[in-house]
Amino acid sequence: MSRTTFDQLLEAGCHFGHLKRKWNPAMAPYIFMERNGIHIIDLHKTVTLLDKAADALKGVARGGRRVLFVGTKKQAQELIAEAAKSVGMPYVTERWPGGMLTNFPTIRKAVKKMATIDKMTADGTFSNLSKRELLQISRQRAKLEKNLGSIADLNRLPAALFVVDVMKEHIAVAEANRLGIPVFAIVDTNSSPDEIDFVIPANDDASTSIKLILDTCCAAIKEGIEERKAEKADENAAAQQNESEASAARGGRRRTSGRTRKPAEATTAAEATAAEEVAPVEEATTAAAEATTAEEVAPVEEAATVEETAAPVKEETPAEAAKPEAE
Repeated sequence: MSRTTFDQLLEAGCHFGHLKRKWNPAMAPYIFMERNGIHIIDLHKTVTLLDKAADALKGVARGGRRVLFVGTKKQAQELIAEAAKSVGMPYVTERWPGGMLTNFPTIRKAVKKMATIDKMTADGTFSNLSKRELLQISRQRAKLEKNLGSIADLNRLPAALFVVDVMKEHIAVAEANRLGIPVFAIVDTNSSPDEIDFVIPANDDASTSIKLILDTCCAAIKEGIEERKAEKADENAAAQQNESEASAARGGRRRTSGRTRKPAEATTAAEATAAEEVAPVEEATTAAAEATTAEEVAPVEEAATVEETAAPVKEETPAEAAKPEAE
């Protein structure tokens, strides 16, 4: 379903282009007809391209990246400031500082300088300065706030650029193209869509037209931010669940190891008890065997002793007794 309708764009005056003599031939595919010397933009293509750009901006916001809104013409300044603040995005409504993207570190130094002045005001350093120095610093702070105050929280290059009036903001578009930053822009019939990545053909002079397109794009950005928050909440919940499951698994292993040890201890105790019960039996058996052996051996020893005692003593003859004497 499209985010806007043909009737809404028609009521907002998005179909009015510039005079025929001021047109850019590159915008021919987006022009429906000419009436009274004024080109009429094809709103059917505007509806399709606006939905495409809004979906792309939603993806940028879902990824946690920033979109820089640029519009320095009077009709768009307040509208862009309100729309960008509603989604927490940086914006530029005063003069575009040359090199803001291509020379971003220098711009960051100027922003840090503004923060240093604020710090001096907070810690009371201003009280030690002369009136002339105070006046100079105050003027410098006001100038920095006017030109760079809206991008004070832009710590790195933006992921996308949203431009109102491509011809007036041609420097910003050129810097973005040089750095490869995608450009979303409201392109009128007098502008060139060649350098724009996401073309939104519409009237860039009427405040109602600008407001309708900005509201549509900001609504898509809000959706992306909400989806990112929901994804983060789901990730945190999943992480907590995994941690609880892991801790439960560790506790289960400990209980299992305890149960395994108890049967082992019981087995050891049973073995010790059995050993204690068997030991007396073995001792008794050994004693009985020794006694039996002793009883069997005793008669044999006694018989041998009797035989030795009963053996006759051999008597010497007179001839055997005379032999030693003769010798």
